[in-house]
Amino acid sequence: MKKKTTIIGIIGIVAIAVAVIVVFWMQSKKTENPGEPEVNVSQVMDILLRDIDKSYPPTPKEVLKYYSEITCCFYNDTLTQEELEELAKRSYELYDEELKANMPFDQYLNDLQEEVLSFQAQKIVVSGYSVSAAADVERFYEDGFEWARLYATYRLRQGTDYMYSNEIFVMRRDESGHWKIYGFDLAKEEDTAELEEENSENK
Repeated sequence: MKKKTTIIGIIGIVAIAVAVIVVFWMQSKKTENPGEPEVNVSQVMDILLRDIDKSYPPTPKEVLKYYSEITCCFYNDTLTQEELEELAKRSYELYDEELKANMPFDQYLNDLQEEVLSFQAQKIVVSGYSVSAAADVERFYEDGFEWARLYATYRLRQGTDYMYSNEIFVMRRDESGHWKIYGFDLAKEEDTAELEEENSENK
């Protein structure tokens, strides 16, 4: 009986030892050659994978941030024609219907391509951006609509030189409650001075 118990005990110890060896072997193999390597999703793919039909940016600031991320990709990445067109569609989705009516998609895409080529020829990239703080977004009502006015500053790099482009955006809230870009333009000098002061305070 004792002999049988001893044999069972030895078998148990051997089984545990084998199990430990197998676990360590599997872990080392997983480290050396993982079955499912991590996928490095580029910024372009990250933007395109977002489903804005289901989760549209909720505030004017978030809309402008998303729009600015797309803008940085336009002027900072070497895009395929397909990627450029897909990003352009996303950017265009953020525009107000009235703005779209005055600028059909084909015209928008053509103008965009020309500007991207111009930036590439001058070796200018958009290396970053900042948008108005939520407290600095001006909201108002006019013509039965809710509007918002806010700013974005884009940092442009040409070689080792940096330039800044300050732009003012006007958004209108549509019937679905989504904020859409109604128009944008370069900020005036007095607006630019005020914006630069705000940016320096936020640093």
